[in-house]
Amino acid sequence: MPIKESELILNPDGSIYHLNLKPENIADTVIFVGDQNRVEKVTKHFDSIDFKTSKREFKTHTGTYNNKRITVISTGIGPDNIDIVLNELDALINIDLKTRQPKKKLKSIDIIRIGTSGSLQKNIPVDSFLLSTHGLDINGMLHSYQINKINNTSIENAFIKHTNWSNVKAKPLIIENSKTLEKRFENYKIHKGITITAGGFYGPQGRKLRLNLQDENLNNKIDSFNYNNLCISNLEMETSAIYGLSKLLGHNALSLNAIIANRANGTFSKNPGEVIENLIEYTLKKITE
Repeated sequence: MPIKESELILNPDGSIYHLNLKPENIADTVIFVGDQNRVEKVTKHFDSIDFKTSKREFKTHTGTYNNKRITVISTGIGPDNIDIVLNELDALINIDLKTRQPKKKLKSIDIIRIGTSGSLQKNIPVDSFLLSTHGLDINGMLHSYQINKINNTSIENAFIKHTNWSNVKAKPLIIENSKTLEKRFENYKIHKGITITAGGFYGPQGRKLRLNLQDENLNNKIDSFNYNNLCISNLEMETSAIYGLSKLLGHNALSLNAIIANRANGTFSKNPGEVIENLIEYTLKKITE
């Protein structure tokens, strides 16, 4: 049966609802950035740009870098936005928008996130790069889907026990990255760790302004978690959603972060813009090698 118009929403011009894209507008390699302004920071390195669009927080450029066609999309902030971006991106690739039915032959693409973050561990200094081996989901969005074949219950149970996780909150989920992309992007200088994905910036990440927190000691528990020498390296708002939805939909995903702060040491980068620029250049080089 065709997918209903209320489920797969298209604009009058035939583009998909939020992203404002048609299938021909996207490449097989897609870079995610959070900030709209970071799209140009990536595509300024391109040899040419053949498509641009923008709707709400979702800005897209598609062009060519060293003979490789690449799409850059700004996702905005949070797992809810990732839910929109990844589902609509996959629909452009694997659903026939005219018949409203999934294609018989499904296609997989590469998705690389370029983000910024603060390190939770002393041994991950400012101005370094971080590769997320896993996304630890504490926001609950992925529970809307059938995730029991892609999550790691062993690490989840260890985390729940270590933090004495409250059962009034969503059960944490651990999703692994694409090992194929990890092998392509890793080198001896890049740090690795588990990235926690929260559903908000303040309380969900342990920040306290005027509201009391459900668990005042959660961040200390997070910092000290260790599972077979895997530590929690950083805290942000997108990675687990990207990893989870990509695995469910059959795409390869990797999250890279420029570390601009270190909470354990109380330090902040003297030139965060340069660190981000260096990670962009590194990412583009690895994509086209």
